[in-house]
Amino acid sequence: MFPQAADSTDMPDRRDGLIYVMPSDLSLAVDVALATGRPLLLRGEPGSGKSSLAPWVARERGWRYYEHVVTSQTRARDLLWTFDAVRRLADAQTDRRPGRSRAPRNSEDRYVQPGPLWWAFAPRSATRFVRRSADRTPTGSGLRQSAGPHQTLGAGEGRSPDHAVVLIDEIDKADPDVPNGLLVPLASNGFVVAETGTEVWVEPALTSSDAPFSRHLIVITTNEERELPQAFLRRCVIAQLQPPQDVEELVRIAHRHLTARLSKVNATDLALAAALAEELQAVRQAASRDGVRRPSTAEYLDALWACRSLGITVDDERWQALRGLTLVKPQRLKD
Repeated sequence: MFPQAADSTDMPDRRDGLIYVMPSDLSLAVDVALATGRPLLLRGEPGSGKSSLAPWVARERGWRYYEHVVTSQTRARDLLWTFDAVRRLADAQTDRRPGRSRAPRNSEDRYVQPGPLWWAFAPRSATRFVRRSADRTPTGSGLRQSAGPHQTLGAGEGRSPDHAVVLIDEIDKADPDVPNGLLVPLASNGFVVAETGTEVWVEPALTSSDAPFSRHLIVITTNEERELPQAFLRRCVIAQLQPPQDVEELVRIAHRHLTARLSKVNATDLALAAALAEELQAVRQAASRDGVRRPSTAEYLDALWACRSLGITVDDERWQALRGLTLVKPQRLKD
């Protein structure tokens, strides 16, 4: 569940889908993924905007949005459901006490929590399971009976009940068993909950005439820190997210971010964005020659906000120091 923020514009990494400059080839990749019913695997450098695509598509299309950030501890099942075995054991011991009535036959359902893919495929079913779990949850536990605990705040109200976008972020952090474990659920748009035998399939549409497999966009990102299984790659539509290639494109991205955060964007702001874009391009070229990591678009935006807040320009004596803090980051400490 995501913590509530007073204003998403106050966060350095936006998750609200308000800002994204969509390249034409990436727009085609989204359409192909929906047409084929395959997940869209986004490759690209860290900070290139891979994670921003999914919430933007969801907002643009008026679809529900869910996300799961993968860690080294993630299992494939976490994206489908979780089962609270510890609470189940504690309740079972309590139920054995004298005078206690035996739990109903479907009590196992009460320990199941739907994951993001369940919420995307079958939100009505997921809601029923959350309510059953809430029946055994102490008051004040903070459990939300809403559009799903994996859903970004505000990304479900008024959106299509039949369509959803799911972001599975940084899947390369997980063990290879995770992508392999998602092959069948993603290919069939369904799965079976092991502990209860419950079958979860894409629910019939309420308002849409789209084919079931084209009503859900699964976006998976990778920084390619670990090679993904070939069987998994075969079942994905794969797109490479390229960094902005020229100063004009960087300034266009900066303008979108400035407009979202500020009440008014002036010529000074745009001139600063252009000057920093030229600096970024120079640093990227030097990094390519030296065989080190190139600074990302996210770091360019960090430099822009820092310069604007601190009144620093590329001609300022403080620029070289700020440049080293935001753009030219050392790869490692020298011996």
